[in-house]
Amino acid sequence: MESSALVYIMLTIVTVLLAFFVQSFVQWKTVIPGSRGYARSSVAEFAVFCLLTGVSACRIAVGNDYWVYRFNFRLIAQERHVSSEFGFNLIVKWMQQLFGYDNYLPIFALFSLLTVWFFVRALHGQAVHYAFSLFLLMTGGYYFNSLNTVRYYLALAIALYAMQYVLREEFGKFVLWILFGAVFHKSILLVIPAYLAAYVLAKVKLKKWHLAVGVLGVASLFCFPDFYREIAFTFYPFYRDSAFDTGHISWVNVLKCVGTLALCGICYKKSLVGESRQNVANRFYFFLNGMALVVYPCGSFIPEVSRVGYYLIVSQIFLLPALICDMDVNWLRRVCCAGVVGAFACYFAVLLKGMYATDIRLLPYLNWIFN
Repeated sequence: MESSALVYIMLTIVTVLLAFFVQSFVQWKTVIPGSRGYARSSVAEFAVFCLLTGVSACRIAVGNDYWVYRFNFRLIAQERHVSSEFGFNLIVKWMQQLFGYDNYLPIFALFSLLTVWFFVRALHGQAVHYAFSLFLLMTGGYYFNSLNTVRYYLALAIALYAMQYVLREEFGKFVLWILFGAVFHKSILLVIPAYLAAYVLAKVKLKKWHLAVGVLGVASLFCFPDFYREIAFTFYPFYRDSAFDTGHISWVNVLKCVGTLALCGICYKKSLVGESRQNVANRFYFFLNGMALVVYPCGSFIPEVSRVGYYLIVSQIFLLPALICDMDVNWLRRVCCAGVVGAFACYFAVLLKGMYATDIRLLPYLNWIFN
């Protein structure tokens, strides 16, 4: 592993350390706006935002699709056909009118700023333990993968941000934010039924017919795979028989879901039973992970099913810290915390090693300031 990997490692360490100075905004009522604690939290959070945006915005030739995006930027400026959504195309065209034809660095910088902003604002609105959630966001690969597949990870960040409106029962705002995300990547539309269904399940007392509907839904994946494939190809026809249409199962993400649900079982009575706002949120995240556990192995026939699953399992960055912080038994809390931190740190190490692959190419890290 060459030296530029240290950029990602140091970025993770520094931002997580800064995040320890950020007060949990979920419990912001305990801090007086304008106080020293409020100011310290705000400065630390802004520093996290600046560091994450800086590393992302200043990159050049990072990501296997970097030059593909640059080529598409040129096609958009020439008003030729590209497969990306109209909102993305409009912004790209506007940026090239503003900065000049084929001036692609400001375009990447703008989308980096937007993606990081939504990630940070999502943490601001939902994280029980800000530093822990940021650690999971970084080591889980969500931030670093946003340096690749630009449109999708902007949509993922918007979906993560929009979760808070479901939990507040501000469903109009939730739908509007998702529709906004759809102008960049229409796959985000999947979260409207998924998130609303998870919230309904989190709020109601489960009955036998809920289980029956769930079983039928899983069974339909086995019985009617062609039906679901045709729906996917309606939105993304170029995925048919492509390199994405492989039927691959992400067993790593399956294990993440299993581990998360197992921790939910340990904390069930304390953190998932009851009508407190946080317990309802925990149940919401729980059902999202349950859906992901079905989607990954049973929906592997769907091209790029991992993108569908990410909209669901990204909720782990809020659920895992909430469960661990809620534990009363000190030794169990320490063991579970060490287990989660260790597992994600190992995953991050494997992720870093895989970033050199030709189909990922997130390493070596290059930027237009020094390279």
